[in-house]
Amino acid sequence: MNIGRGTLAATATVVAVALAMVGYVLSPPLFDPAPLPTSEEFHSLPAQPAAESRPIPAESAFSTEKVSVQAKGEVLTATIRAPLSPGRHPAMVFVQGSGSGTGSEFTSQARWLAERGVVSVAYDKRTVGYSFRDRDFGLLADDALRMIELLRARPDVDLARTGLWGVSEGGWVVPIAAARSADVRYVVLVSSPNVSPLRQVAWALNEQLLRLHAPTGARDLLTRAMGGVGFDFLRHDGVPALSKVRQPVLALYGTMDPSIPFVASTRTLTSALRAAGNADYTIRFLAGADHAMRVSGGRFVSDYLPTLANWIKGLPGTAGQQPPLAGATPVQRFEASDVPAAPWYGGTTFLWLTICLAAVGYVTAPVTEMVVRLRGRDLRLAANAQAWSGIRRRIRRMAWTGLGMLAAALAFITLIVLFSVNQAGAWPAVQSGWLVVRLLTVLMLAQEVSTIAAVIGALRDGWEPTRWQSSTLACVLGGTGLLLLTAAYFGLFAFPW
Repeated sequence: MNIGRGTLAATATVVAVALAMVGYVLSPPLFDPAPLPTSEEFHSLPAQPAAESRPIPAESAFSTEKVSVQAKGEVLTATIRAPLSPGRHPAMVFVQGSGSGTGSEFTSQARWLAERGVVSVAYDKRTVGYSFRDRDFGLLADDALRMIELLRARPDVDLARTGLWGVSEGGWVVPIAAARSADVRYVVLVSSPNVSPLRQVAWALNEQLLRLHAPTGARDLLTRAMGGVGFDFLRHDGVPALSKVRQPVLALYGTMDPSIPFVASTRTLTSALRAAGNADYTIRFLAGADHAMRVSGGRFVSDYLPTLANWIKGLPGTAGQQPPLAGATPVQRFEASDVPAAPWYGGTTFLWLTICLAAVGYVTAPVTEMVVRLRGRDLRLAANAQAWSGIRRRIRRMAWTGLGMLAAALAFITLIVLFSVNQAGAWPAVQSGWLVVRLLTVLMLAQEVSTIAAVIGALRDGWEPTRWQSSTLACVLGGTGLLLLTAAYFGLFAFPW
């Protein structure tokens, strides 16, 4: 007994609507950052005083020395570059941003500073206790303080001017170190988010998706996935450490940095420093600079290194330079909003469990069939061969579609992340990727409905499935059902389509 195509189409439509409703009910509140109201404070900034970025000629040769520094659970390799001119010099430790890396990424800056009378140390980031999933900013702060001790033991270092320089993720590390030790005499924050890592990433992702004209549903899928990530460091609050920083602070931001919510970061920084009773902060916005203070990933913007060196060498006189905020106009269109935390069934643990169960269901089918054939011919198989042959083709296609949907979703998320990290990409790729994911999801639903209809028709016609056939059906249909519910949670059946 065959069920008509019209009935199947109507049934699939009803199920799709039901899944859309389920997704709406089960999903957390949408991530929908509000537009940031225009602030006169940031739209009428005075120009940066010319004296702050005056050119500094190279005056000294410098030495380069590699040393090993014992840290907690690991020995770190560090490179010290020091001017050879006589006397004591200001000194600085470079603290890296996110990801693994070596101190070599700071070579050009360190050489430039050494030629102009500033000692610096750049060290390889630890590998023990730091990973994509687990990050202890306090442990990283301890590494930075060990480098401060290294510098302060040198006879060519001015003990009144030993400080920390942190970029990006280093903006969460450096304040912790500065709050712990008075040996940190100044702080430089470059592209420092100051808001939580999750807010910073969500803001940057939203900006990139807007630039790529991505569908709203794509943003919802990604932010729901972020809300379910169980990485504790993502909700790190940097304000308590910033509120204990009493050293002079220089904060630098580039107006072409798409990764940082400038206004929110600055407001968080200034309010925390005021809470600490610290008025010695200088915040400058550099026109044309990206996240690394470079022009589109190339050379450094012309004002960056002179501003940095003039401020460090001028301490303590340059602490709290007036005006406190100056430079090019920063543009932040939306607030840096938090991503709603996912319910327990939306977390990564439950998601991976669902995927594993679905995968096991898909694998069980061919394994069961192979075992039955190895044990000998099933006596009831011949009588049911015709009915089972058609059903088997359907469940195989459904299994491949389910696996294809998972692969497409993973590839789409990877594509967006790579576009965001590299600040590249074109909107047709995003639109096409989103369309492929949703089409495969709808196809999987249609195959689930049609397979169930075929099974019902075969049973009505007298088909008696064997035990292994029943197990195969239960595994594949059940696994696909789990994937459909997961797709509903992530908004893949939501309207508008």
